[in-house]
Amino acid sequence: MSLMGYTSLHSVAEHISRLVEAGEFNSALELVHDFIERIFTEPLCTSQVLGSKRLDELCQRIGSINLAGIDRSSFAVLPESTQPVYAYVVTKLQRSGGHTRVIEDFIKARPHAWHVILSTELAGSSEADHLMSGLANQVHVVFESAGKQDDHQQRLDWLQRRLLEVRPQRVCLFNHHQDSVAVAAVQPGMGFNISFYHHGDHHLCLGVFLPQAEHIDPHPMGYHSCRDELGMDNIYIPLTIEDKGERFAGQPFMHDGVLTTCTAARSNKIEIPYFVSYLDMVPELLKATGGRHVHIGRLTPWALFRIRRGLKRLGISADRFVYTPWVPSVWKALQEHHVDLYVASFPYGGGLTLIEAMGAGMPVVLHQHVFSRVLSGIDIAYPGVFSWREPAELLGICSSVTAGQLQQHSLLARTQYEKYHSQQVLVEALATDDGKGITPPGLSDSFRPQRDEFAAWLESQVTIGHLLRRSAYRILRALRNRL
Repeated sequence: MSLMGYTSLHSVAEHISRLVEAGEFNSALELVHDFIERIFTEPLCTSQVLGSKRLDELCQRIGSINLAGIDRSSFAVLPESTQPVYAYVVTKLQRSGGHTRVIEDFIKARPHAWHVILSTELAGSSEADHLMSGLANQVHVVFESAGKQDDHQQRLDWLQRRLLEVRPQRVCLFNHHQDSVAVAAVQPGMGFNISFYHHGDHHLCLGVFLPQAEHIDPHPMGYHSCRDELGMDNIYIPLTIEDKGERFAGQPFMHDGVLTTCTAARSNKIEIPYFVSYLDMVPELLKATGGRHVHIGRLTPWALFRIRRGLKRLGISADRFVYTPWVPSVWKALQEHHVDLYVASFPYGGGLTLIEAMGAGMPVVLHQHVFSRVLSGIDIAYPGVFSWREPAELLGICSSVTAGQLQQHSLLARTQYEKYHSQQVLVEALATDDGKGITPPGLSDSFRPQRDEFAAWLESQVTIGHLLRRSAYRILRALRNRL
């Protein structure tokens, strides 16, 4: 049965249960993986459906049966170590992945421990060299991955064996949303503590409801959402990033008389159906400011075409839009491009990138998402941050802001970083392994949830129209492949 044939989560779960009862563990794990992969980015579910108890239970059931069949008598007897061992289970390491930088910060916060990174590789081959080069001074770090040709059950067997052999003090799950193998692997009674790091915070993700795992949320809005709406007994460990230096004090804002703005995000943050499009707003922004806009992060060819078409339509010189697919450090790039104002991505914000911008001393303007605090990110930012709901508000802020206001917001941004998101904050949060975390900041009272029911309904129609077009495209592609 194809994924298109399932009418409900119940029908999928029943099929998975039958596969487990028949001993077809690989097919069961693969079905969970493919089902989540197909639906987790659906815009109507985003920030609304975060996890599935039923699918987590099925993954755990598969992992429990597989674990019982592992012969541990052949395991090498490792010498007792005076240093604690921490393991990190990932789906894939990628140089542009925010969770990769979080893992790096976790390791740096515990420099005297041993660290083992185990990757299922279900999302392709890892770019591990990028992480390992950043940990050049950390001699106790090892990266291992599952075999490229292994099926899902073989990857599960490998992962459980390695965890039993390594015998870590704690295992931290940094799995991608659809990684059924990672969620199946960690079982009660394996001899280690388990943490689930909820970095897939606005999409459906496997592992959210693991009963034996310490549930970590990395920002205030996620912490309160999981605690208040999902009933989690969770903890808060803030997003942090290494201090790469504050803005040069002698560098004036708007030094050439016009505003330089910047957004850092890949296509998965901005090429999303929504009532206002980033691709259409960039030309309008440049028209309003008369300055430059820098985009950092890979976009699709279609997105670049739309932006450049808009520039041409408004008579704006193409060189005022600077496109850079990737940089080693957003923090340093913002300073090197002499950015005056960081325009956070929309409709999906990026928490770690926002923190980099504040650490670099950048004034910030954030979008007030129609219905989601998590997607807005305002609770991470400094009090009084510039924010907008309607396009005219963003254009008004950018066209009227003064150098004096930018200087004031720069100081507020840097102070927010130092108080809540420096690496010293993470060191203190991880100083003990008691699972307490730290107290999160309160939620900002500046977020304005959408109360216009008609506007909210119209927003859903934009999304539904996009989904219908995508479904039609899939059907046509399937028919074409059969002919």
